This record gives sequence, structure tokens and C-alpha cells, in this order.
Amino acid sequence: MRDHEHEHIPASSPSPAFPALRRRGFLAAGAGAGVAALGTFGLAGCGGASGGAGADGAGDGKPRRGGRLRAAFAGGGANETLDPHLANLFGDVARAKALFDKLADYGPDLSAKPRLAAKWESNKALDRWKVTLREATFHDGKPVTAADVLYSYRRIADPKKAFRSKADLEPIDLEESRAVGKRVVEFRLKRPTAEFPHVMAAFGAYIVPEGPEGSGEDEKRFDEPVGSGPFRFVSFKPGTSTVLKRYEDYWDGAAYLDELEFVGVNEESARINALLGGQVEYAHELAPTTARAHEGKGQIEIVRLKNSAMQAFAMKTDRPPFDDKRVREAFFLIADREELVKGALSGAGEKGNDLFGKGYENYADDLPQREQDLDRARELLKKAGAEDLKVTLDTSDVAAGFTEAAGIFRDQAAKAGVTVKVRQGDPDSYWSDILDSGTLCSYRSGAMPIGTHISQRLLTGSTTNATKWQHKDFDALYREAQSTADDSARADLYARMQRRLHAEGGFLVWGFADWIVGTAKKVGGVAREAPANTLDWARFDKVWLA
Repeated sequence: MRDHEHEHIPASSPSPAFPALRRRGFLAAGAGAGVAALGTFGLAGCGGASGGAGADGAGDGKPRRGGRLRAAFAGGGANETLDPHLANLFGDVARAKALFDKLADYGPDLSAKPRLAAKWESNKALDRWKVTLREATFHDGKPVTAADVLYSYRRIADPKKAFRSKADLEPIDLEESRAVGKRVVEFRLKRPTAEFPHVMAAFGAYIVPEGPEGSGEDEKRFDEPVGSGPFRFVSFKPGTSTVLKRYEDYWDGAAYLDELEFVGVNEESARINALLGGQVEYAHELAPTTARAHEGKGQIEIVRLKNSAMQAFAMKTDRPPFDDKRVREAFFLIADREELVKGALSGAGEKGNDLFGKGYENYADDLPQREQDLDRARELLKKAGAEDLKVTLDTSDVAAGFTEAAGIFRDQAAKAGVTVKVRQGDPDSYWSDILDSGTLCSYRSGAMPIGTHISQRLLTGSTTNATKWQHKDFDALYREAQSTADDSARADLYARMQRRLHAEGGFLVWGFADWIVGTAKKVGGVAREAPANTLDWARFDKVWLA
């Protein structure tokens, strides 16, 4: 799965109604800015309260049909698209999942769950996977077929294009893959891949109707897209509004809402004000301070999506001082994780244990929680000849809490005799700047399977290996895990890798941040056990208006 926290999308031209978005929230790696500069403005084009179900059902918790829900997301201005293979911003992906489906998607623990794929099975070598599609239809009534699946994946893999899931689909030999029935696809892989279902669940790997390959008509048809998702297209004004209507024949059951409208609102303060003023019913990506100000006050509901973003410091293990594992262990022991969560995240999260993926499938939750031990840290630094150590910590306001966490850690390190100089980086280039330069930096990542995190960031050839963790024996363990069919045996291999990372890795994972959304009191069915990037995050076909 391609890492998008190192990708910057240039600011688009502002629409007349909404200010330009300076830094946007990204999917997959979740490293866009948390909150833009605060300000308020009128929400153009929005009326008062939407037509929900009758008030007689308010508060009884029972799903009911009817009404239009308006959801406020940070937008991308005039450059927004409804092409699901180009979706990068949170708002793009929320629209894409309303209009389209994938073969599989991620459950709350980041395991792959069937969607358009009713079932899948592999051969013993794990290099051929047979996928059987469920009986589903596109919005024009045509069935979803194996040909549509192959067309969609080949479109994503087009070497002339820059679709976000191209790297995710790389294990598939698409020239050799074929339809073996109208609803059966045989995928042939370039190498054994035990976790192929994660490939099908990859961010952006949506299934679209078969179309004219290599033609300008292919792009034009997304002006008025036809998908197989729970809502069908009505209208689209880039950067401003997208209106969708319930698709009655949706394979997973018709949505409760009559209509769904996505409203582009870039400023966090404007999103919360629109929610408080009844101009929208759902506000995405709220700040911890906003949540604390309104939670439990009775006016709106605050929904905290746990374990949505890993918060860390990345130590480069290939250069001094962090090429000495004793120094890395000392830094693990310097961190007071509770203070970092409380101070940098305003308490909106929980402490980490120097491993990615807390609560996810195959997470090594049996390892002891690491606590601050300044005496042991000083002892390790002395043994490493690193007394009176001075290091530079690169950070930026590219993500919420980064600057605060850097300041807190600087003060913690001083207690162990380490001088940390905090250096502020350019938000526009931060993710590319810190990939190869420096020695210590602020880091974060959104939800993804643990195996994907390893393949993206911890193998010798990983393109986004910010810690420069490069060990051939570790690479071999990962390859062994990917060619191991037995789930328990594969989990044991992941546990071995994580034990080593916990002892001597380069990620000081101090916390896991909540992702925060706000809803009107009359909104029901919003999932509360769904980290950002998973199936039930921003899923509106199961939401209703009371």
C-alpha cells in the first residue's frame, strides 16, 4: 500500500464560497494537517435543518428511513474529482465509498472483510487466488462482473497514470490474471502472498464499470459516475457540494437516508460552527480542544475513533547517534508517554509501546508496556559514550500535536542529560524533507494492516523507510510470513518481528490519537469502533436521521 504522508497536493484555487485549504487531511498515512487557521464564515448554499424523520422517533435509537444528511469535510477546491482511483483527501474517499465498492475493505482491527467479493481462496503456493463476486449491480442496473474487476485493476496499474493504489496492486500479474466465469476472477500473483485480501482492500482499489481503455472518454464518464455503492450520483460542484441519492437495489441493503450531501468546509472552526448552527449534521476532523469544549454538553455528539493515528518520533538507525541500539533504547526510556498524550493530544488518545498498530490484527499486545526510566536511560547513554548528547529534532505544524510533542520531549530529554534542539520544518515539504535527512523527527501514520506498515517502512527496499531500518534477516522474516498460509504461524512470525522492533527499532511510538467527528443529536448509526481508513469510518449507508 502506497504511503501518502510524504505526498503534497498543491493548494487549489479557492472557490467563491470557501477559503483555500492550506494543508489537507490525507488517507492511508493520515499525515495532513489536523486544523487549519481558525476563522468563521457563512456556509453558502445551505439552508436550515434538513428534513429528517419525524420528531416522534427522536432519541429512541431505532433506525428509520428518510431525510438528507449534510456532511462537512475539508475540500480540495476546483481540483476535486469523483474518479475514485484519484481520491486522496478524506472528503474524496468518503464520496468514493458512497458511490463505489471495493472487493474487500478493512474491519476495525484492520483485517480484510469481504465486500463485492463474496469469497476468496488460494492455491497451496499462495500465488493464485480465486475470487467469487457476490450478485451486485451498478447504478445503471448492469451486473458487476469479473471483466469490470479486471478492467478496474488494469486501469489503476496503467504506467502512464498516477492512481493511488498502483503500488498496492503491484503483486498481481494482471496480464496473466483472467475471468474464469462471469463472476469469478483468477488472480495470478508475481510471488506468494498470504495476505492478498489486504491487496483487495487497498485504499482506492474501487471497482468501476468496464469502459473504453486508453480513451479520453474514460475520464469523462466520472463527471457523472456510475458505481455499485449505496448512493448514486445527482450533482457535483467541485469544492462546494456533492449530492447523492439512495440506491434502492444496493447489495448490502438500501441506505436509510434519502439523500447525502458532502459540503466542502476547509476551516475546522467553520465545520464546528456549521454543525452547531444546524447547517450540517456531520462534521469531520475536529480538534481535541473542540471536542473537549462540546463533549457532554448536550448540543452535539462527539465521536472518538480510537487508534486512528500512530504518534511517534523516528530515529534514523543508520547514522550517529542512533546507529547504536543503546542510544535508541535510552530514548525509548526517556519518553513519558502519558505526559505526551495529555500535552500534545489534549488527552485525545492513549499511550503507545514503540510498535505500530495497537488493537490491530497481529499486534504484539503481550509485550510489557514501556515506562519512563531516566536512571536506566542515563546508564545506557554512558555505556554508549553518549553522555551530554546533543541532537536535533525536526518537527512541523504539518500535523496536530507535532510541535507540542517536540517541546514536551525536549524537556523530558533534558532530565536525562540530553540536549534536544527543536527545528521547525516547512509544512509543504516536511514529509519529503525528513525521509532521508536529519536524525530524529516527529512522525505519524494512519491506520493500515501491520504487514503493510512493515512492507512500506521497515524493509531494506521500502520507499518510505524513515528510520532506515535495513536488516536482511528482518526482510527474510517478512517474506517468510507472506508465504505462510497458516494464520497462527504467520502471527508468530509477526510477533518475532515486533519483539525485535520493540527492543531496538527506530520508531519511538509514544501514542495513538483519536480521530474526532461531531454529529447533530438526531444522527444515529455512526460507528464508534472504526479507525480512520476502515470500512465503517465515514460510512453513511448505515446512518439515519431521527
